[in-house]
Amino acid sequence: MADIGTLYGLGVGPGDPDLITLKAHGLLQRVPVIAYPAPETGDSLARAITAPHLPGHQEEIIIRTPMIAGAFPANDVYDHYAREIRVHLNAGRDVAVLCEGDPFLYGSFMYVFSRFVDAGRVVVVPGVSSLGACAAAAGSPLVSRNQVLTVLPATLDEDELEQRIDSSAAVAVMKVGRHAGKVRRVLERLQRADNAWYVEHATMGTEKVLPLNEFSDAKAPYFSMILVREHEGEVL
Repeated sequence: MADIGTLYGLGVGPGDPDLITLKAHGLLQRVPVIAYPAPETGDSLARAITAPHLPGHQEEIIIRTPMIAGAFPANDVYDHYAREIRVHLNAGRDVAVLCEGDPFLYGSFMYVFSRFVDAGRVVVVPGVSSLGACAAAAGSPLVSRNQVLTVLPATLDEDELEQRIDSSAAVAVMKVGRHAGKVRRVLERLQRADNAWYVEHATMGTEKVLPLNEFSDAKAPYFSMILVREHEGEVL
């Protein structure tokens, strides 16, 4: 009987193929099977990031999932693809599941991980996260000295979002998407919009970086972030 294969959760970075780690690159060169998330229709960003590094002739599993509110995570979908992945692992074939950014920072890989962590060999390979990528693009440090970074999903309701931002010196608001207007309203009420940056598609060819006061759209791409930080010495 063949040895059980290893399942890798591979962080492939925020978008620029050059930001894939050496470890991830080495695994991409040798694993016989790759799997990656994709919307129900359209291409996979994770697959596009790794495309320049793939040797070809690998078997590919496209994990198509609904990307709409109330339908994610789609447990039946993940159950289905977990069975497909398990067939390869049981045959001794390693499988790398690609994940934008870092697998454990709002990464979809965690839903695959939970189905295998108790039953086999699972290795998580961290990647360059969108937090670092957006801060670098904006030229704005995330935190300094004794500041504490608060990471928030823009999907929180407006009152909770305001409360959490108000009590935080440094904030990264992720998953901005259709919530852009809501986040901007909150920051304006708190008089913190002047210290905020808007970043979309960090490190990609479509990257956009603006002071939040210059971004007026009601919606933003899913891969966007708003960063806000009190200047050193300011007291909340």
